Amino acid sequence: MTLEKTLKNPLKEVAVLGQSIWYDGLVSREEFDRMILQDDLRGATTNPIIFEKALMKNKQSAQKASYARRDDESVVITTPRRSLPVRQAGNDADEVFSADCADEEIYKSLAVDAVQEVADVFLPVYQRTLGHDGYVSIEVSPLLAYDTEATLREARELFKRVDRPNVMIKIPATAPGIPAIQTAISEGINVNITLIFSVTRYREVMEAYISGLEIRLKSGQPIQKVASVASFFVSRVDTAVDKILAEKILASKDSAQTAFFGDLLGKVAIANSKVAYAEFEEIFTQERFRTLKSQGAQMQRPLWASTGTKNPAYRDVLYVESLIGPNTVNTVPPATLEAFRDHGKVSETLAEGLQEAKNTLAKLASAQIVLLEITEKLEKDGVHLFNEAYLKIIEHIKEKRA
Repeated sequence: MTLEKTLKNPLKEVAVLGQSIWYDGLVSREEFDRMILQDDLRGATTNPIIFEKALMKNKQSAQKASYARRDDESVVITTPRRSLPVRQAGNDADEVFSADCADEEIYKSLAVDAVQEVADVFLPVYQRTLGHDGYVSIEVSPLLAYDTEATLREARELFKRVDRPNVMIKIPATAPGIPAIQTAISEGINVNITLIFSVTRYREVMEAYISGLEIRLKSGQPIQKVASVASFFVSRVDTAVDKILAEKILASKDSAQTAFFGDLLGKVAIANSKVAYAEFEEIFTQERFRTLKSQGAQMQRPLWASTGTKNPAYRDVLYVESLIGPNTVNTVPPATLEAFRDHGKVSETLAEGLQEAKNTLAKLASAQIVLLEITEKLEKDGVHLFNEAYLKIIEHIKEKRA
């Protein structure tokens, strides 16, 4: 990287406009330290797909796990020694599980350890920003996505086990997840609400957050340190909509109609996100939230997720450049982060073209494409993908124990 690029880093410039860049993935603590210093990186997110990829990439070191069976029938998971004291008791190099310990419990322990370590790396960011940033997310089991009570139990357990002020528990924004989110917030658990695809569902998420804070405040509990982000997914919307548009283009015999469909390609995801941001600005400037803010409440910032460009025909930083604005987070995957650092253009784009965004969604509806149906399917597919990744991890643990 040239000196000019080092001095003028687009990732740092974004922060000036009120947006925080988080990292969508796991790297070494040394690499996180470098990105915090060089890029003003302010947080990290994980999910079962990220853990599964890390585990498969390097089975011995990515999740710091190798398995062996002792004469006493214990299963030993060996982890490299850390300079960070993530455990208060026992050997800091070995975690011992009984032979009948559930595979899910082994995975959970490994994930908790990894998130604890990353949370400690980001703790100075959390302190410097007075609890605004510096968060690391860990997800409840995706197998519980349609079970409110089980989701809530696991959220409580993970929050207690990680035991870091800058951890967020990820809960999917399924219909059963919404009441779990509200209760978790009311209990002072930091929550990253994931798999939000529609503006309709996003309104429910904001309502759950505000209601949770109101319940907590009414019970006499402090709300100043309760933090939440709403992860609104972006590129997957274009992937799904573009596929339908492409089919319509191929089937059309009318050049004007073909042009109409073609003009919508690659525009719906950003339009959907901009309309969601307008909803955020409206909800969090109303008297209801201002009352909570006067008691120290934080905004629940929208977090743009799935911001890697999947279509090679589109600019590789499209979903970062187009969604820059205050009081937001963008959790950026590794390749996109590198690309944006190299050639990203920074300007406040999020609030621009709201009417155009609404027009885009209206045109989509006039083409007989129902966005709500697409986003409902994307939500189900998202849960399914996380389930698949989670089960692959569990299967890998079973194989190592066999």
